[in-house]
Amino acid sequence: MLIKDKDEYHLFNNINEFNTSIKTGRTMDEITNNIKKIEITNPNKVIYKSPKITKIDIINYYKAVSKHMLPYIENRLISTIRYPNGSKGPKFYKKHFENIHGFLGVKKLKVKGDQRNDYYYIKDINGLISEVQMNSYEFHIWGCQVNNMRYADILVFDLDPDENLSLKKLREGVKDLKSLLDEYKLESFLKTSGGKGYHIVVPMRIKVTWKNARIIAKNIASLMEAKWPEKYTSNIKKEKRKGKIFIDWLRNTKGATSVAPYSLRIRKKLTVSMPISWSELDKIKPDEITIEQALKRIKSKDPWQNFN
Repeated sequence: MLIKDKDEYHLFNNINEFNTSIKTGRTMDEITNNIKKIEITNPNKVIYKSPKITKIDIINYYKAVSKHMLPYIENRLISTIRYPNGSKGPKFYKKHFENIHGFLGVKKLKVKGDQRNDYYYIKDINGLISEVQMNSYEFHIWGCQVNNMRYADILVFDLDPDENLSLKKLREGVKDLKSLLDEYKLESFLKTSGGKGYHIVVPMRIKVTWKNARIIAKNIASLMEAKWPEKYTSNIKKEKRKGKIFIDWLRNTKGATSVAPYSLRIRKKLTVSMPISWSELDKIKPDEITIEQALKRIKSKDPWQNFN
């Protein structure tokens, strides 16, 4: 075993700790077959104290879910939230390329009409793990592919409830929105936000410009508001949200992001923004799914198997 110092391991050499921590039943070869030798620094750094979650635990989580997560995150511009000192330390948002990435599955891109030329995206599992190595634990994605930046290929609706609203009312809101989307023949998929709401994602089966994507999303939120004015608002202002659910349609703008499926959420507890089936809505809370539960779920039928 090659160890440069007590806090610095090489990914391929820390085999025992890796296999013990991952707890998925998959072999080392299956998980690391296509991963280049990415050096993992400070693997035992504690990110959460209770329950104890270390950096290597988080890296192992992302390795385990990478097969499921990459179809939604690769080749999309991303923003990440970095926690260099764990969940209790300062965090910062990152959406621009660093030279340190080099060849590790990450590539930069210039966005037409923007002065910056260093937005970036993940190409493969190497990019995902290299980002986690740099303490990026939350991943947020643009709603388009890098090879077709003119068109949105997903719509995202975030149901953000007033803090005093019951979970029952929130779930009613999810069902109401789905019924409206069904009425307009828009197939939709559900995931937990990992926070206080649910996200509904609609894959665009035809080319939709960003201008039209924004119009469609705003109209859907406005229809919700018009049909059930006592329950919903399309206005972002907090004072308009009293006793209601804000149907957040604003993520459907070029440059806006939404949290990626399978991404961790660094909150009071470590949760996952997890794809779930519509039949599970009344069974799973928005902030219920943990790393351990997510790793169990990926062994079962994928509720988003018809997404792409």
